[in-house]
Amino acid sequence: MKSKLLLFGLILFIAFTACNKDKVSTYNASFHATPYQIKIPKYFPTLLNIPADNPMTVEGIRLGRYLFYDGRLSGRTEPDSLMSCCTCHIQSNAFECGINNSHFIGGATFGLTGIPTPHHMLPMINLVFNSNGYLWSGFINKNNTVLGNASYGVPAQQPYNYTNIESVVWMAITAPHEINGTIEKTVNMIKSIPMYPTMFKAAFGTEEINIDRISKAIAQFVRTLISSNSKFDKYLRGETNLTTDEFAGYVLFVSENGGDCFHCHGGSGNPLFTTNLFYNNGMDSIFNDPRDHSQVTHNIKDKGSYKAPTLRNIMYTAPYMHDGRFKTIDEVINFYSEAVIFSPNISVLMHHAINGGIQLTTIQKQQLKTFLTTLSDTNFISDTTFSKPSNLK
Repeated sequence: MKSKLLLFGLILFIAFTACNKDKVSTYNASFHATPYQIKIPKYFPTLLNIPADNPMTVEGIRLGRYLFYDGRLSGRTEPDSLMSCCTCHIQSNAFECGINNSHFIGGATFGLTGIPTPHHMLPMINLVFNSNGYLWSGFINKNNTVLGNASYGVPAQQPYNYTNIESVVWMAITAPHEINGTIEKTVNMIKSIPMYPTMFKAAFGTEEINIDRISKAIAQFVRTLISSNSKFDKYLRGETNLTTDEFAGYVLFVSENGGDCFHCHGGSGNPLFTTNLFYNNGMDSIFNDPRDHSQVTHNIKDKGSYKAPTLRNIMYTAPYMHDGRFKTIDEVINFYSEAVIFSPNISVLMHHAINGGIQLTTIQKQQLKTFLTTLSDTNFISDTTFSKPSNLK
């Protein structure tokens, strides 16, 4: 009897597995979308943040690129009411707003309502390698169990209730400090544009247009925004050499008794130049921001903690810090050198905080800045595959 039960159980397991395989193969093959394989740059992590139900496809990425740049994503057609991802995320600034933006003065963004965005922007760089949460606070994260308003549609419910890049898309559409639209208006607007039904069919198998598919397509495009061809990348690959000052700056960067930058921002062993984790870096002694990392962890020790942003393309992404308080790299370096504020909340990785900072000399500051310039990737900010489609008005 026992052996028969075991045999029956085995048969059920095989049948269940086969059914699951059929579901997977049906999802991938039923509409013949072209699989897109992300080419992982040399020395980069191999773990990619790609949800199982949103595989990368050529057609999905193409659709996402159009939606990323289409101002009608706002659900409106009036010239002063057009807004999309590219309104703030500008390629020439490494998909940041930029401090010299003629519309967003000083890099301080705001929505169609005029309401300021709570924090300054984070650039869209190498997000496919990040599985530790999005936004300065990490509020969008894979472990988030906060339920959204059901009226927002699929992304606000499981499995996209504030969990991944897909969630960021629909949030941007509805947030008063961003597009300030509604899911219904956006979906109806995209449905009304003649080119899109065919593109949705190519990407997802039918002409159906909904917020789930809009979010997934844009997320696919964003995951292709990979920066990996800076001078420092070429140095690691043996294609060029660093100058004496660049190399001296690099040594400072990875030395605890030098710049001590690598704990939070990586180095040759972490080419993302961020751990994608959250730290209190000693900017303040009083913490009143309700959108810091403690809102996610509900741990008072995380007051004043924010994501360590990537330093890739740092020369294009001013202003700096979550509140944009520093306008230049020199100000940032000066802060870490002699203006760090010690508090009980400060990260244990801020080894020199008790002394107010790392106390760099003028020459060392210049060398560190010179190294940071080697992280600029001109290919990334000019790659036409990331740019606005030429036939999109």
